[in-house]
Amino acid sequence: MALGAIPASAQLDGNSDEVRVGAYTLPPILTSAGGRSVTDARGWRKRRAELVHLFEQSIYGVAPAPLRRQRYQLDEQGTAFGGLALRRQVTILLDGRRDGPQLRVLLYLPARATGRVPVFVGPNFHGNQAVNADPAIAITPSWVVPATGIRKGSATMQSRGIDAAEWPIETILEAGYGVATYFTGDLYPDDESKRGDSIQPYFRTNASDPAHWGAVSVWAWGLSRVYDYLATDRAVDPRRVIVFGHSRYGKAALWAGARDERFAMVIANDSGEGGASLYRRNFGETIRVMNNYWFAPRFKTWAGRENELPVDAHELIALVAPRPVYIASATEDWWSDPKGEFLAAKGAEGVYRLLGAGGLDSAVMPAPDRSIQSRIGYHVRTGPHALTASDWTHFLAFADRWLGPRTTGWRE
Repeated sequence: MALGAIPASAQLDGNSDEVRVGAYTLPPILTSAGGRSVTDARGWRKRRAELVHLFEQSIYGVAPAPLRRQRYQLDEQGTAFGGLALRRQVTILLDGRRDGPQLRVLLYLPARATGRVPVFVGPNFHGNQAVNADPAIAITPSWVVPATGIRKGSATMQSRGIDAAEWPIETILEAGYGVATYFTGDLYPDDESKRGDSIQPYFRTNASDPAHWGAVSVWAWGLSRVYDYLATDRAVDPRRVIVFGHSRYGKAALWAGARDERFAMVIANDSGEGGASLYRRNFGETIRVMNNYWFAPRFKTWAGRENELPVDAHELIALVAPRPVYIASATEDWWSDPKGEFLAAKGAEGVYRLLGAGGLDSAVMPAPDRSIQSRIGYHVRTGPHALTASDWTHFLAFADRWLGPRTTGWRE
């Protein structure tokens, strides 16, 4: 099964027939809750705040502020990949205590850089040790979902590099970018029964609150905590940190980028409904079958009445404006609804154009494997639900166009 893939049994609920989609009307982005038209940047700031609130209350839940006591512990640093990279492993002590909640960050930086570098930051599925076979990476002590080298929820040496194909770290470094990742299990293990092992009880948030933060919100919150650390590292350019994610973590990356404007670029790969795909398009994944723990309790009340949702995915993407945003799909990934992802990206461009940032430079979906590199970018890759080297080729080209590593010092 591809990384983050949905079991075929779960897909029995979804519609895969375009004829059955039906008519729908998207809520207008540039009309305020009071019915006023948004015509300038100042009006958009007010509308933006309304939309963030609606997404919090209806879908993702309200995350707490970071603790002021948060601090960083450097656990290890060294070189990697024959001198191509500098490696740092850092523990974020979320309440400042070594026996409190923690988040472990793996960071690689290009050793040849002579100035601050842009960095891709994203969550991983099976522990930091899974993204590369580098023997210096610490094996996660957190509970891990079943996979190669995972025994009864514990990662073993055999799990090193099992997800390396989704993380072409050397290619990214050679292009002039750093890579940072954290394991979501540090904050909320990816399982319905693991809320008690998440950080939610520590923050004493009320799980019965209809707007209680779900796991996607927790993972997005974690991405912002990684940004907090990266902003303290003098080798990182804090103005060029790119948040990305695949599948359910694509949902988290979009929400993180929407909420936290410090991220300079947002990339969501095969994120589907709850991410870049339109809820109102009756195609693929549905609210009814999505995991309860991913979202706020109120989210499930919209199952079967998606047309009544006060927001939709085009507005989530628009919350990134005017920053570059890239949406990626796959031809065989009907569950994530590639057409719905494209239409949501297209639906966001009114805000981008209002802010003078351009839009999505195509009126129709591009041919497979052709990348649109406008301010709102998009491609649909040939193949199934996965994160591949081909996807990364497009991501790097998009990042080069809008943030490029060579705008700072770089030694060839």
